[in-house]
Amino acid sequence: MEKQPYILITDDDPDILENLLTILGSQPYRLATARDGRQCLALIKQERPDLLILDLLMPRMDGWGVIRELRSDPQYADLPIMVLTTVIEDASRRRYELEVGLDMDVQDYVQKPAKPAELIQRVEKLLKIHA
Repeated sequence: MEKQPYILITDDDPDILENLLTILGSQPYRLATARDGRQCLALIKQERPDLLILDLLMPRMDGWGVIRELRSDPQYADLPIMVLTTVIEDASRRRYELEVGLDMDVQDYVQKPAKPAELIQRVEKLLKIHA
């Protein structure tokens, strides 16, 4: 039997988490959630996800911090990340580049609210590319 893809969803908004669990729960995935960047990184160190769905604006450690941390660690430098946020893509990429002098190395960027069918399609695409 094929291993189910493991997806970690990180967002501080319980309604968004619930929504994403409902949408992605209809697919053959194993899902886990984190409420902030620190919890996200702790879960990744326990088990590397096949995909990280990440909000940018969170308490304790934001999504930019998570991306910076993961991309600086060779073990996680190639971990597929889908940013799912209310922040406009250009603005967040500019902020990241100013902070770290690097491109924001993410595989997909989706603005909230995401349409369920589109979200599933984009998740599927990333899982296939990085399988």
